[in-house]
Amino acid sequence: MSSRIRTDVLELNMGPQHPSTHGVLRLALKIDGEVVVDCDPDMGYLHRGIEKLAEMRTYLQFMPITDRLDYIASMLQNQAYVGAIEKLGNIEVPERAEYIRVIMAELQRIASHLIFFGAFGLDLGATTPFLYCIREREDILDIFEMVCGARLTYNYFRPGGVSRDLPAGFHAKVKAYIKKQREKLPEYDDLLTGNQIFIARTRNVGYISPEDAVNYSLSGPNLRGSGTAYDVRKVDPYSVYDKLDWKVITRTEGDVQARFLCRCAEIRQSLNMVEQALDMMPEGELKCKLPARLKLPEGEVYHHIESARGDLGVYLVSDGADKPYRLKWRAPSFINLGALNAMCANWKIADIVAILGSLDIVLGEIDR
Repeated sequence: MSSRIRTDVLELNMGPQHPSTHGVLRLALKIDGEVVVDCDPDMGYLHRGIEKLAEMRTYLQFMPITDRLDYIASMLQNQAYVGAIEKLGNIEVPERAEYIRVIMAELQRIASHLIFFGAFGLDLGATTPFLYCIREREDILDIFEMVCGARLTYNYFRPGGVSRDLPAGFHAKVKAYIKKQREKLPEYDDLLTGNQIFIARTRNVGYISPEDAVNYSLSGPNLRGSGTAYDVRKVDPYSVYDKLDWKVITRTEGDVQARFLCRCAEIRQSLNMVEQALDMMPEGELKCKLPARLKLPEGEVYHHIESARGDLGVYLVSDGADKPYRLKWRAPSFINLGALNAMCANWKIADIVAILGSLDIVLGEIDR
């Protein structure tokens, strides 16, 4: 009689109400014992219909709704949308406004990566790093509140510029935050990055090759963690990113740890970019003059930016009216989730939490 334990392939639901799915996401797992044979992401529980809502609102009225897509990085959603409007309408943005946008976007990227760092630690059983990250993220939210009066959904960008100027004391507050954040980052590494249990849970887990990462259309740190140096800010420059001194962060390992370390390095780099933009910012206008009821010429346009989660694109179609005829949102979280099954095959159930967490998805832009 064979001593091998015989098991059947079972179907197991992980979610949709599961804390480690980072939103209303169901993973339909097929498992052989504790080993995952198949992982099928099933979204569709939010029914938000945001792309259709755009057709019933003017270009400006839809701006606050973009905040609700990737609500962890709302400023970047604003930036993608106004960029599409400006490209189709041939709208020129004042240089001062572009520098303000870059500062807001990079602060938002840091805030998003801080949430990732802390939440990823929670996924793997570490509570303290989350508390540390939230502490510094509060400083960024204080800055945003100082600028636009909001802490989560900002509605700050406008076609042709931004809604208001930076308040008195802004530069000093941001400089103080940058200094504090740089001092705190080694604490994060001591708590989590260099933790031997954390390393054992992430190194060589959830590997995806550079070729597969490209074929699955991954973007952001999930792609750069496999060695492909693709960043929209470099390959298709927008705003004033081409005037700043920075480089694309990559890792070659292609595993969970590599994707995590890419985001850690991007926090440091974004701090440098904010500092440069503060020093280089000129005086001048905040936005160009546009009609109160903006109408765009007939046509179509595609504009994309590098969001905290990857290549975020907006496809906009205009029929000459004051509202979009059609709007399509290329959500990087949705695209990145498509590679989950390839990463999860033959790993154990406990590893699924680490692999999914390393993708840094936000369900608001997945089920849009």
